[in-house]
Formats: sequence, C-alpha cells, structure tokens
Amino acid sequence: MKILIGQPLHENGLKQISNEIINNREVDIVLYPEGYLANEELLKDVCNIAKEYRVMIITSYRMNNKDRAVIINNHGEKILERAKTPPDDNEKLYNPLVVNYNKMNIGYLLCMEILKGVRDLQRVNETINFIAHPIGVGMFSDEQFQQWITEAKNIARIYKTIVIGTSHADGSYRNCGISIPISYCIDSNGEEIFISKADTRTRVVDIDRKEVKTF
Repeated sequence: MKILIGQPLHENGLKQISNEIINNREVDIVLYPEGYLANEELLKDVCNIAKEYRVMIITSYRMNNKDRAVIINNHGEKILERAKTPPDDNEKLYNPLVVNYNKMNIGYLLCMEILKGVRDLQRVNETINFIAHPIGVGMFSDEQFQQWITEAKNIARIYKTIVIGTSHADGSYRNCGISIPISYCIDSNGEEIFISKADTRTRVVDIDRKEVKTF
C-alpha cells in the first residue's frame, strides 16, 4: 500500500493536492495536514477528487474557524468525520478514533491529539493497521519536534501500529514566527521509516516494503 505524504503551503483552493494526485496515480492514500481544506465547500470538492481518481484522502477541514478530522474513501464518501479534541488534559480523545475500511483499521489523531494517544488509544479493542496524524503547522522548537516524534514512536511501539504525520510547509503556531516543518513515518516497532525536519519535499511510502520515494 502506497501513501503520499504531502507538506503543502496553505491555500484557499485544491491546486496542490490535485496536482500531486494527478502526478502520482499509483498511490492508494493521500495524507495532507490539519486545516488544508480551508472551508466546507472545499470538502465537497475534495470528495469529488477522491472519487474521480479512486484515492483515499486523509486530512482536516475548517468549519466555523475550527479544525475537524476527515477521512474520505476512494468512492468520495466521508467515512470518518469529527471535531478536534480540546487540549485540556482532562478531555479524553473524541470518537471515532478508528474507522474500518477495506479490511483495514485506520486510526486518526489530529495535531495536538498525539499527546493524548498513549493514554487514550487503549480503549480501541482492535488492531490498528496505521494511524494518520495531520498536523497544522511545523514545530515551534527543536524540543517540541523531538517530543512529538517520541510520542509517535511510543504509540507505534505500544499499539504495534504504523504512525504517519505531516504538517504544512508554511505558517507558525499562533503566528509566533518560528516553524520547523515536520513529516514522518514510524513502523510498528517504533523505528523510523523516515523523519523529515525542515525538508518539505513530498514522500511516497510503500508501508508494506518500508520503502520511501522523495521528490
């Protein structure tokens, strides 16, 4: 199974995801960052793209200025859609955390939800084939970068699953002016397939063979 992991610039349309799908017709799944879809109208349009090109799209969209999780299957149907869990430590991760499609259990953690994953994924009773982790913008420090990669590795090891994350190439947390773009793929043993730090090239990962193509 081949997954395209993109690090686009923020945009108000769908030019980047459209071009990447057209130029990489062999991929089964496209993972794009949190909030790439700037509004609900674009959500409808990206469902049509998924259907036309027979590709699953995992990303996030903005509604009422808030980010929401979404997975769209290769028939253009939303198979997972929910609000983002608030950062408060007392808030448990919102359901659904996993969706079953084509005999795969696909997990979903949206941006800062990664920090609750070790604690809250224990309520998922089935094996998770992989977890998608759309991130809004890059890390605001090297320490945060290392923290989030460590959390991803811990989740992968504990739950015996692949974890894949990606951020936008631009923007910064609360417009602080500091951003380290991030994308990664961790295998089910907690070992890196790749980790990208401040390198915004697109990757296509064959997760069965643990092979990565960068361009």
